[in-house]
Amino acid sequence: MNTITDTNFKFPKQVDVYKGKVREVYRLEDDIMVMVATDRLSAFDVVMPKGIPYKGQILNQIATKMMNDTADIVPNWLLKTPDANVAIGHACEPFKVEMVIRGYMSGHAAREYKAGKRMLCGVPMPEGLKENDKFPTPIITPATKAEMGDHDEDISREDIIKRGIVSETDYKQLEDYTFALFKRGTEIAAKRGLILVDTKYEFGKTKDGKIVLIDEIHTPDSSRYFYADGYEERQEKGEPQKQLSKEFVRQWLISNNFQGLEGQTLPEMTDEYIASVSERYIELYENITGETFVKADITNIQARIENNVLHCLQTL
Repeated sequence: MNTITDTNFKFPKQVDVYKGKVREVYRLEDDIMVMVATDRLSAFDVVMPKGIPYKGQILNQIATKMMNDTADIVPNWLLKTPDANVAIGHACEPFKVEMVIRGYMSGHAAREYKAGKRMLCGVPMPEGLKENDKFPTPIITPATKAEMGDHDEDISREDIIKRGIVSETDYKQLEDYTFALFKRGTEIAAKRGLILVDTKYEFGKTKDGKIVLIDEIHTPDSSRYFYADGYEERQEKGEPQKQLSKEFVRQWLISNNFQGLEGQTLPEMTDEYIASVSERYIELYENITGETFVKADITNIQARIENNVLHCLQTL
């Protein structure tokens, strides 16, 4: 099946392009940015060699919906979504940290806890917890934002401010926005019979100095969800939680002896496995949004995107 894993567009008034792990951002004059969600799949900060059909569309459409559903509490960069894989918005200078917030001890936090650590990013984790238990209150565990091919790294609030990565005033605003978004995300998830376990938010500053939400929000790539039904029972029995996230990809890689560490070989992703990942992402979309997924035309994705973006830019 056709996928989009790399782009080389030349839009009118284009200034430069930034290529992240899964998104490509074209900066134009007049402080406009065109963000293309590709079908690349990243896990353990490593980009997989093959794309996942419809993944970019899924992430872009979930992020668009969630930004619209949170715009009343936190301003965001978004102006228009002219294509299934594209968002257009205000150019921003991104903060070089990802605001990771955790309501439950899962994923990376659980792995650190099992290793005996009781501090994560300078934040204490209580004794006596087991994997997937709820924290008494959500905790923010920031990470430095890595370039493609590099690893995100845990960092404390104190180090972020001390090293001048973010000013104390701005960081306080990022914290407030992060808690507010997580609260709203938790409420949205609950209506879908889901638990928002953890997620990350990214922010930037507009040319006017306004802090806004950028990039994706509440997608299965940036978030972990549990099914609420049966959560307590599974915890009492010590059983794994049913979850909606790309953790299933991480677990598949771990089972094939890969965690992105030096000397490890990336396992082959067969066409059959890729198709199953695509189906799983569609399932995630429908569960998170409560809407039926409508597949975009993938006959010629590059031409479709270019035509839709050019038409939209003429209207801005």
